Amino acid sequence: MPNILKLLYNFHWVERREIARSAQAFAGGLGALLSAENIHGIVNLRGANPSYGWWHGERAVAQKLGVAHFDAMLDSRKLPTRAMLMDLLAAFDNAPRPFLVKCSGGQDRTSFACALYLIHSRGWGLRRLADKQFARWPYLHFPKKHQRWLRRFFDYAQTSAKAAPIAQWIAADYDPQHFAQWLDANGARDSYKGVFDKPVASRWQW
Repeated sequence: MPNILKLLYNFHWVERREIARSAQAFAGGLGALLSAENIHGIVNLRGANPSYGWWHGERAVAQKLGVAHFDAMLDSRKLPTRAMLMDLLAAFDNAPRPFLVKCSGGQDRTSFACALYLIHSRGWGLRRLADKQFARWPYLHFPKKHQRWLRRFFDYAQTSAKAAPIAQWIAADYDPQHFAQWLDANGARDSYKGVFDKPVASRWQW
């Protein structure tokens, strides 16, 4: 794929032949991106959005190319529910390799999801590599005030899980209200906007 398209779509390999990350491929470049990089699956972090053309277009391109498409919703400002995280883990487990993880800008939700994937697939020993998914360069992760919980989640998870696999901990013990209390107690009260309830209509966030 031409380097200009990689730059335009904030495309990067996390683990080659396994998982890549990008922004939403606006301007009709999704098919070229998928074909050039031999992508077999998409994990869409913006969720199912039948009200928006970008979602129908993305699914149509995926279907045409025989690429599996999975919808998993995250909100960069609101703490995820257990169900949201379990849906994301299920998408990771079921997506054919290599697959692409993407949100709108490929900066915030995508950084979180790729960090979660690395710990889910390889264990806590990859925590340092997972943290690098939040780098300003090349991923352009410049979190706003209420997006700083994204990286802090893994501090909380590792402390709470006590070496248990992250999927096991999420399924059995993760509670967004408890996470909120932990953030508040650790000087991060302003790092999130609340616990996720329902999406607010936005063609850019969702």
